Order: sequence, then structure tokens, then C-alpha cells
Amino acid sequence: MKKILPLLFSLFGVIIFSQKVSFETVFNDKISIRALEIHDDKVWYSGTDSKFGYVDLKDSKNQKQIKLSEEKLQFRTLAHNKDAFYTINIESPAHFFRIDKKDLSVVNIYTDTLKTAFYDALIFVNDEHAVTFSDPAKDLNLKLSFIMPKLNSVLDFNTISKKEGFNIIKLNEGEAAFAASNTNIAHYGTTIWIATGGKSSRIIKIDYTTLKSNIYKIPIIQGESSQGIYSIDFANEKFGIAVGGDYTKQEANINNIATTNDGGKTWQIQASGKNSGYMTCVKIKPGSKGREMVAVGDHHISYSSDFGKTWKKISDEKGLFVCKWIDKKTMVFAGKDRIVKMKFK
Repeated sequence: MKKILPLLFSLFGVIIFSQKVSFETVFNDKISIRALEIHDDKVWYSGTDSKFGYVDLKDSKNQKQIKLSEEKLQFRTLAHNKDAFYTINIESPAHFFRIDKKDLSVVNIYTDTLKTAFYDALIFVNDEHAVTFSDPAKDLNLKLSFIMPKLNSVLDFNTISKKEGFNIIKLNEGEAAFAASNTNIAHYGTTIWIATGGKSSRIIKIDYTTLKSNIYKIPIIQGESSQGIYSIDFANEKFGIAVGGDYTKQEANINNIATTNDGGKTWQIQASGKNSGYMTCVKIKPGSKGREMVAVGDHHISYSSDFGKTWKKISDEKGLFVCKWIDKKTMVFAGKDRIVKMKFK
């Protein structure tokens, strides 16, 4: 979904908040970044103006940037397997790019020319398959695609479903998704979860080995095109978290966080009216089994240590949209014109 407002940031360099976390800016550029990956002790990014690159997390002076296209394309997706990175630009025509890890050579493996093409997230479920989805066309069918790296090809879920005899996943009028941080799709084991947003916000659960799917309601704020789920994460096959809100009302904090303990079938609202507002990305701390997590919004970074039931603002940093855990004490964030590293003290 296209309606994401970039906000200006006001802080550079090394900054300390409340003696609990410290921030170090490791990268500056004229760019908007909404997708990150950690690989080989580097943080990799894709962003605006067809820019793709990395920053060494041990030595931030070691960095490299290339352009994936001579066109000024905007990327909000990024994923990788053992051999390459993959990313898709938003807006039609949508180009699926493969970037080789050895020499950073770039190949366009597929182009979606459908006028409604707008890819919201991309994730590898194993080394052989990546999953991505686009806002729907006029028929409201979920446009889910599988990238198969070995064949450098893309399979359309609707085509596969028809062959296998499974039902096409139909979205509601005004239901789509937000290309906010490449995190409205998650996976664990053989399950993938997709979070939709807008006038209708739901959770789609798919077993990618059988293609069987279920759609579940979630009591998160929805009804307007700017509302709904912006990010999800799962600690295991049972516990997951969904965050979001309304990007036009940054401070609004009613019904914008929900958790599940049964794999997405039922959801419980958490911290309604008692959190820092709109969130674009949530990430569960590795090894915490869902107990600890961090979420970022355009105006804050917040932390929960009780499975998302209560939240504490740990930073007033602005203009950050996406985050990743490097290890149990370190995270990396990106957004408007920068990448920053955060350490817990």
C-alpha cells in the first residue's frame, strides 16, 4: 500500500537515552530505507533511487553501495538465501532483482507488468523458496508469488491453487497491505502468516507445503485505508505479535497491538491506550520465546518484556521505520537518510 509518510529525523551521531540504550549512526545518505537484512557481519539495505548496499557492523567505514537500475526505483523489500539477495521495487512494472553475494552482480529474473502490482513484503521460508505478495487487482484475489532461486523463476499462487484444486484467497474491498518495513509476512516451520491492512485487516495463514490456507479476524484498529496491521512477528508456531495503528494519527494508541497464543486463530488486544502509538515494525528478541520484543514507529522506539502486554518507550528517535536484531543486546534501525545501531546497556 502506497500511503506511507516519510518523516524527518533530528538526531545524528552517538546518543544515549535514559542510561539504558545507546545509539550510533553508522550510515548517512539521501535515501529512505524500509528493508534490512543481516549477513556476514554486515547490515544490507535496499531503498529509494534504486540503491542497494551494505555497512560493515564491525567497521562502519567499510561500506558499499550500488544501483540496481538506471531508473529511480523504490525498494521496500529485501530477503536472501545462501547465494544471493532478492528485492522487488514497488509500483508497476515490478522488477524482481537477484544480487549475487560473491560479486554483487545484478539480474532481473522476472517483471510483473500488472498495473496494480505493488509488492509489500518478501521472505525466504527455506533456501529454495521465497514468498512475496502484492496488493490485489480488481478481482481482489491475493497476489501471492513464490520465487525459486535454482530456476531463477517465479510461480503465481493463483495458478498453482487452480491446478491443485484449492480456493483462491479473496480479500475484502479496501483490504491490502502496507509496504512499511518488509515485515507484514512471517514464517515458522512450514507456516507463513500474512497480515493485511486498510479498511479490513486480517491474518492469512498458509502451509506452503500443502497450499492450504485459513483467514482469521483480528481486533486491531481498521476501517480506514491508513489503519490496520503494519508488522507481525512469530516466536514459534503458537506465539505471535501484530502491531500497527493509523499513520495519519501517529499518537493514536487504541487497539494497535495484538498477540496470539494459538498460531493466529485468535488474537487479544494488548496495551490499548497505554503505548507510544503507531508502529511500523516489531521484532521478537532471539531466544526470548516471545517474552521480549522491540517495536519502532516514526516517533519512538518501544520495548516489551512481558509478551507485548506492557510497553516502555526507550527512545524518541524519529524517522526510523525498520529494525533487526543483530544479537541479544544489539539492534540495527533504518529509515530516513540513515542507519543506526542500538545497544542495550
